[in-house]
Formats: sequence, structure tokens, C-alpha cells
Amino acid sequence: MTLFDQLFFNAFNYFKTSTFKKSANDLANLYITLVQASLLLLLGVFFAEFFSQMNVMMMSTTKAWALFAIAVFILYFKNWIQYSGKKRKVLNANQNKKTTYSIWALLLIPFVCIFLSILMLKIF
Repeated sequence: MTLFDQLFFNAFNYFKTSTFKKSANDLANLYITLVQASLLLLLGVFFAEFFSQMNVMMMSTTKAWALFAIAVFILYFKNWIQYSGKKRKVLNANQNKKTTYSIWALLLIPFVCIFLSILMLKIF
């Protein structure tokens, strides 16, 4: 089971036990998409700044943001397919119950990635 699977099921189990029982899968899907998109943003900002320091012009910022939006849509669709239905139930059965994260740690991951992305844009 990957780290993203563990993060998904921790978020899913938190939302399932809270007042959002019916939409727990949708909220966990949005959460894992947000985590993956923020990591993709951090990676994209790093490479954009790296290539600008190396004086390599790959694409314009408008095209880069459009590519990022398309990638986020593809990530959401991939997560929706992966974590709905039978495959989610099989992964949930195989889940190691020992690894649980608090909801604050789960929420901190995307915000730290976004903060680092903004910080990298401002510094370089």
C-alpha cells in the first residue's frame, strides 16, 4: 500500500466517523487530489525556477498553468476511478490499521506544499 493510499484511508476513516458519513469517499477523494496537486505544484515550481536559473525557456507561464490544470483534472479522475467501488474495499481490507495520522497532520501536508511553492516563487 502506497503513502497516498494510507493518506486516503486515514482521511476516509476520519470523515466516515464524523458528520460527513455519506460524503466520506468524495471528501477523501478531494483530499488526496489536493495532496497530489500540491506536490505536483511544488515539483513544477522547483523545475520552473531551476530552468529559469539555467536560462532554459521551455514554455510560457500561461501554458504551464494550463498544463497544471489539466494534470489536476486527470489526477482527480484517476483517484475517483481508483478509490471508488470494489478496489477501495479491497485496499481497505488490506490496510494496516497501525498507521493512523491525526486530521491536523493530514491537513498540514497540502498547506505546507503550497506554502513552499509560494516561497520558492518569491525567493527566486
